[in-house]
Amino acid sequence: MHTPIRNHLTRRRFLASAVGLVPAVAQAQARPKQSVPDELSIAGPMPIEVNARPIPSFDTRDRRRSRFGALDYRSGLILTSRFRGFGGLSGWRLDAQGERFISMSDKATWFTGRIVYNGGAMTGLGEVEAAPMLGAGGKPITARGWFDTEAIALDGTLVYIGLERVNQILKFDFAKGGTRSRGDAIAVPPALRKLPNNKGLEALVVVPKGLPLAGALIAISERGLDADGNIVGFLIGGPQPGDFAVRRSDNFDISDAVLLRGGDLLILERKFSWLEGVGIRIRRIALKSIQRGATVDGPAIFEADLGHEVDNMEGIDAHVSPEGDTVLTMISDDNFSMLQRTLLLQFTLVE
Repeated sequence: MHTPIRNHLTRRRFLASAVGLVPAVAQAQARPKQSVPDELSIAGPMPIEVNARPIPSFDTRDRRRSRFGALDYRSGLILTSRFRGFGGLSGWRLDAQGERFISMSDKATWFTGRIVYNGGAMTGLGEVEAAPMLGAGGKPITARGWFDTEAIALDGTLVYIGLERVNQILKFDFAKGGTRSRGDAIAVPPALRKLPNNKGLEALVVVPKGLPLAGALIAISERGLDADGNIVGFLIGGPQPGDFAVRRSDNFDISDAVLLRGGDLLILERKFSWLEGVGIRIRRIALKSIQRGATVDGPAIFEADLGHEVDNMEGIDAHVSPEGDTVLTMISDDNFSMLQRTLLLQFTLVE
């Protein structure tokens, strides 16, 4: 059990490093059912309750199986909430300890909080807050019709959010109020502004110092295709700004990406067809292969289908456990549908 003092210090450290991004949380009190707000009624950060049900095994056909490609299943949760704005989670970023998180729905609502663990297994979420995403003028970005927030990247106290449909990238400085901070549109390549209406930006990654392309913001579309049918990506800033492509195969589209500390890029992909159902895949791509004008590819290290505990997996992040394991966390977007689920899954990457 964490003491209030320890929780307070943890939140401050998290905010100062800008992955925490969570202001102090008031103690949540029980509310009658009719008082639960929706995403349209919140004016600022407010605590919400999120319930979690464990997923004991990942393979629904063989409950004893734990290894899937290069990943070992650790734990998973099915998340629900009486807050009607909870869901549609399109991105997920964690602090270095894999505890405190920042996420957002595709209706431009921030969600922040912490993952609760028992040993190495996730057991729930705590200190969860919801807040509207604000534009430069201080009003929710939904007021101007911007809502399809699909990608997130962190760079110190800076948080970048990619929007589909309007094909914009907003930059927030969480040192200026956390989720109360205001987003400013950054300059983007003209080709990015021309991405397909509902197949635009899905993945954002900032390359840190010490790695190839240091300082660049990597932006990858869901299914914006070049002349060869490959998925378009962009290098914004950094040593060699320009376009590149990710080779598209087996009808997969891109839903997110994360950079490992060793310098490889993991790309989370998904596909759907009425005949084959849902497919999820992770490819591993060497960062050094990403250059202006290049078409990059890499091996699949993980694949799953509806025989596994998956849904519309849209977010991926990585952290290193106290034992030195690289832990991958994935989140699903339930599209605010009663037929889908919000799943939070964790795996160990077997190097």
